[in-house]
Amino acid sequence: MSATAAPMRHDWTLAEVKALFQQPFNDLLFQAQGVHRAHFDANRVQVSTLLSIKTGACPEDCKYCPQSGHYNTGLEKEKLMEVQKVLEAAAEAKAIGSTRFCMGAAWKHPSAKDMPYVLEMVKGVRAMGLETCMTLGKLDKEQTAALAEAGLDYYNHNLDTSPEFYGNIITTRTYNERLETLAYVRDSGMKICSGGILGMGETLDDRAGLLIQLANLPEHPESVPINMLVKVKGTPLADEQDIDPFDFIRMLAVARIMMPQSHVRLSAGREAMNEQMQALAFFAGANSIFYGEKLLTTANPQADKDMQLFARLGIKPEEREEHADEVHQAAIEQALVEQKSGALFYDATV
Repeated sequence: MSATAAPMRHDWTLAEVKALFQQPFNDLLFQAQGVHRAHFDANRVQVSTLLSIKTGACPEDCKYCPQSGHYNTGLEKEKLMEVQKVLEAAAEAKAIGSTRFCMGAAWKHPSAKDMPYVLEMVKGVRAMGLETCMTLGKLDKEQTAALAEAGLDYYNHNLDTSPEFYGNIITTRTYNERLETLAYVRDSGMKICSGGILGMGETLDDRAGLLIQLANLPEHPESVPINMLVKVKGTPLADEQDIDPFDFIRMLAVARIMMPQSHVRLSAGREAMNEQMQALAFFAGANSIFYGEKLLTTANPQADKDMQLFARLGIKPEEREEHADEVHQAAIEQALVEQKSGALFYDATV
């Protein structure tokens, strides 16, 4: 970590950011790697597991999302998972090496009747020593305060794209509503997870505009997921052109330069990337992944493949301090793992 630390800025302009994108590829990656090493161990990657706790029939019309009730994608609607099933899934996630457990619900916003169950999930997962993250849609001040009091570490609420392009993708929620939720989360003391999606037909200005919105917040998001569109039959974006892999890597690199202390997450679409592209992503400054999203048992081939790639690249999972009393935590995990949960992991980012 001998590289010079980049300044923390919140005043980026479109011209500046476009100039970063337009650098020669090697120069951009060299700059991003220098920034990354100044703030992080370049050979550590944070590992999260994502579980859909409520799937399908979302009232939002996000054109990329198979969970939207507006499109016929063949996805079956599922009710909110039982708290016990969620805790079993979290125990299995920890057993395969995840340090953060993310729970996603296909809602416009959580209802009053569901909030008590959601809060119990947060408390139970946190008691295992895992970091907790949720994405539940729009929040009001009271819901945000309740989640913070329950111990939620991170709240995910993506901006998706630039303000200018946003209306082409979503009409059921405004950009300002998204920014308002992020402000509530920050004011509550929770950490922010917010990023966007590439490959939806956006321009370079839109990609730069998204990063400007994130980097010019009063505080940078602690986690910035960069998603590559996963095209799903039945959604309006099913026939979009594939994004150039080098353009995706450029997005990661510019995000790293603009938000030096944030974890930049290689998120949806990673399963379609070859190992060489993933290695370039890590070199560009990505230092977080979702791992074992579709886990059925702890012997998950995709999870094994991820760890094999880490080993070949000399990368190790990032460690963290645990919250729970060790004896209490061990008892919880043992009881849950012995039940051999059949809960599925879903990729709720697509």
